[in-house]
Amino acid sequence: MPMPVLFVSHGSPTLALDPTPAHQALRALGQDLARPTAVLVLSAHWETAVPTVSTAARPETIHDFYGFPQALFDIRYPAPGAPAVAARAHALLDAAGFAPAMEERGLDHGAWVPLGLLFPEADVPVFQVSVVPGRDAAWHRRLGAALAPLRDEGVLILATGAVTHNLRAVAWRQKTGPGLPWVEAFGDAVADRVTRGESLDDWTALPHAADNHPSPEHFLPLPAAQGAAAGAAAKAVHRSTEYAALRMDVYRWA
Repeated sequence: MPMPVLFVSHGSPTLALDPTPAHQALRALGQDLARPTAVLVLSAHWETAVPTVSTAARPETIHDFYGFPQALFDIRYPAPGAPAVAARAHALLDAAGFAPAMEERGLDHGAWVPLGLLFPEADVPVFQVSVVPGRDAAWHRRLGAALAPLRDEGVLILATGAVTHNLRAVAWRQKTGPGLPWVEAFGDAVADRVTRGESLDDWTALPHAADNHPSPEHFLPLPAAQGAAAGAAAKAVHRSTEYAALRMDVYRWA
């Protein structure tokens, strides 16, 4: 049976520490997952001009943020890399015409924050594939589809970004609770599409899309996940909002 595809809204890096509903939901989800042979992470925090596959055998923990508590900078996620599986992913993308690159790179916080909740023992091999903000949602959906055969080889595909991501609207004193109306309107529209198995190729036409995503990189992992799931309807594993502007929705396919 194919491994699942996940889309995780990773929110603030403090998700790693704060026992919010989203934090607890990811911990519970990890306990429900079968153990994969490896995890492929499509993270919003690795942006490149062409799709790039990380081949690091011992990926370092990248603290690509600032202004947060020292406890976050002290975290290490020492999972092994998966060079052989990464090479297989590169071959699949190459065969599909994506002309991918390879690079030895560590795990950014878009990867290690959710991984630390899903697989806290850091004992599952992991590698990353970048997003390409210069390409649209349809292109990323095809990218995900090209990687889908890995699911039959025991690989969990984890797309990590954000359903909503306007940091200028974040209310840091409102850790949980309802979001701004335009945040919830967009998040609900996305949820309706995803749980029906409908394409997000035209996501920029959804209500308040530009308000929620001044730049597209945090949204693009979601259509990639849809592609990896062959356009199937997703199950909403979790839905909540943090800091008024960050929808923390988590979706699972199979």
